[in-house]
Amino acid sequence: MYKLAIFDLDGTILDTIDDLADSTNHILAINNYPTHSKEDIRSFVGNGIYMLIKRALPKDTAEEEVLNVQKQFSAYYKQHCCDKTKPYQGIIELLEQLKKHSVKLAVVSNKGDFAVKILMDDYFPNLFDYSVGEKENVRKKPAPDSVNEVLRVLNVALQDSVYIGDSEVDIQTAKNAKMDCISVSYGFREKQYLIDNGATVICDNIDQLKDLLLKGK
Repeated sequence: MYKLAIFDLDGTILDTIDDLADSTNHILAINNYPTHSKEDIRSFVGNGIYMLIKRALPKDTAEEEVLNVQKQFSAYYKQHCCDKTKPYQGIIELLEQLKKHSVKLAVVSNKGDFAVKILMDDYFPNLFDYSVGEKENVRKKPAPDSVNEVLRVLNVALQDSVYIGDSEVDIQTAKNAKMDCISVSYGFREKQYLIDNGATVICDNIDQLKDLLLKGK
């Protein structure tokens, strides 16, 4: 069994897409930009707030305007990140079982660190040993920097750890960290997309993930 399980947040332990889509479209609308379907916004997510906004805005939008809309989004999303967001069914029970088996738990996300802290406090109080989101002056995923920080802080060896996520960014993050990776297909990316992007171990639901984590390495 692994001694440390590091999870992505959006699309892996929390279904955040409704609040992300609503907040993105709200900010686009008040700035007189075209809005997007939830499926479009799902495809924009994964590389942090800046890239979410850049992808949502027209392609010729000036950098200064991208940063302005990003700032507005962050302020709005901070107030609305818990409106419709919910844990995936069975994930809390899985985390509790892992804790009972003395597995350390962490979250490494490209979501703004401010939102990670709010969501962790609201949905997973006292369950995770460490959580971190996007911060200034720290390379975000797929760079392995935050994953390496988790290993250092929690004092767990690389070979005793696994990264769990729902996107191509997570697959590359685990690869860059030289860490085992489990991909989940119930989140923001479809199974074939994950396979096409290098996923080798895929769980289609929480029960499969539980079996793999509790009976695995």
